[in-house]
Amino acid sequence: MQEDTKYIEGEVVDEITEINDAETDIEILIRTNALYAEKIKAQAAEFQNFRNRTTKEMSHMYDKGVAEVVSALLPIIDNFALALKNAPPGDGFAAGVVMIQNQIFGTLENIGVTKIEAAGQPFDTKFHAAVSHIEDKNLPENTVAQVLQDGYIYKENILRHAMVVVAN
Repeated sequence: MQEDTKYIEGEVVDEITEINDAETDIEILIRTNALYAEKIKAQAAEFQNFRNRTTKEMSHMYDKGVAEVVSALLPIIDNFALALKNAPPGDGFAAGVVMIQNQIFGTLENIGVTKIEAAGQPFDTKFHAAVSHIEDKNLPENTVAQVLQDGYIYKENILRHAMVVVAN
């Protein structure tokens, strides 16, 4: 029966252990083909899992990179706001700074970074960091009375909490 196994190569020989004299070459080839087909399906599934895992890891690395870069830029964005706050009214230079600031905010929005809206909102520890409390009868209890530093979110991840003053 050794001549019948000459069509079978490699590891498949070990898996076809019961080749009897009644089997024809065609039957042997059909069994061999079925074993190879199963191996191909297993390899294809393994490759698909690898591709999915790699895509997920690349997406995570991209998101991490965006978060790190934007976090590094936040102090610069804060300085723009501080410069505008202290600029004299009607200053042409301040108008140019406002245009640059708007361009920065537009770019941040395009990549998925949003500012946390805090003023007048109920205090929420997920988004806000309270630095002080004030008494204000015009505001409900535990409402953000003032925003000292804006907070930002990227894809549901907090880049920085909004630093706020909360009304008691």
